[in-house]
Amino acid sequence: MRALFHASADGYVLGTRRVPLTGFDPVAAEMTMTIDEGTVFTGSGAACLGDPVNAVVWLARQARALGEPLRAGQVVLSGALGPMRPVTPGAAVHATVTGLGTVSVAFSS
Repeated sequence: MRALFHASADGYVLGTRRVPLTGFDPVAAEMTMTIDEGTVFTGSGAACLGDPVNAVVWLARQARALGEPLRAGQVVLSGALGPMRPVTPGAAVHATVTGLGTVSVAFSS
């Protein structure tokens, strides 16, 4: 699929737990991200166009209009819940989202 817009991430980390929208409120979700044990930001789902679902709906409509609709099983990222932060080799990053859990990644040096 061709790129529809510029993305700010070089990768992403997915957890193993799947939660349906009926069991999760994306607007009320709060996220805390730490880099090397220090909190670098906190954010909420409301920071993503007021509701992350709004961002996904927009993306689905744009993809369809461009002739490349979203497909079942694709991973779709709704957008950031906080600002970007740089990481350096050797850094350990943890993100916790209320209602979903925690994901972690370590960058090799």
